[in-house]
Amino acid sequence: MLSRRVIACLDVAGGKVVKGIRFQSLVAMGDPAALASKYEADGADEIVFLNIAAASEDPRALLDTVRRAAELLSIPLTVGGGISSLAQIEGMLLSGADKVTINSAAFSQPSLFSEAAERFGSQCIVASIDAQRDRAGWTVYSRGGRARTGLDATRWAAECTERGAGEILITSIDRDGTRRGYDLELTGKVIEAVRVPVVASGGAGEVAHVLEVLGKGDADAALVAGILHDGTCSVREIKTAMRNADIPVRWAA
Repeated sequence: MLSRRVIACLDVAGGKVVKGIRFQSLVAMGDPAALASKYEADGADEIVFLNIAAASEDPRALLDTVRRAAELLSIPLTVGGGISSLAQIEGMLLSGADKVTINSAAFSQPSLFSEAAERFGSQCIVASIDAQRDRAGWTVYSRGGRARTGLDATRWAAECTERGAGEILITSIDRDGTRRGYDLELTGKVIEAVRVPVVASGGAGEVAHVLEVLGKGDADAALVAGILHDGTCSVREIKTAMRNADIPVRWAA
């Protein structure tokens, strides 16, 4: 079994890491590059920068932040938020990002996955999917969870990989921000539907939730944000618990 990954996610706006509730009442928490470096030192396997101001900011505004972080990091850096063209993907990769996430743009131009994979390699193209449970299963939403697409999450995940995405980042809208734990059923359905690594996101409230999704849930990686930022736990504590639970881990205290 491959080692499971713990990924620290930083929401970025205006060149700063921000924290808020449903992207509102945002409070600046520090410099993205410095915080990313701190999480690497604590044992994070990867870092994700999510540009939550993509709708109002020029995507190029994030490039300097990516460059500064890439100079400090030796672990993979993924960047997402508002990326909608091959030129933007290239800009992020040339600035030092190892992977980019594609979300809303894929619904209007699904060929972006295949074009990006052909040009840059599928290993650096991540399909980011936000899904909410309904009577039939889970429906995909775009534009930060505001627009219902009508697409089934597992079918869309499979299509994204067929088109060239090399990884799936699946976020449960129902669990996001609740700290009640990841949606194991949703994550499991997506894992069954694809043959690429699946990253679980949304709902982490304590170390036990990360162990659950990486162990019982069988996810390849867990995205963690709030509980790291507010000091509820550290990457070091998560990875030590993973080792004690016999979950394959790349780093332990």
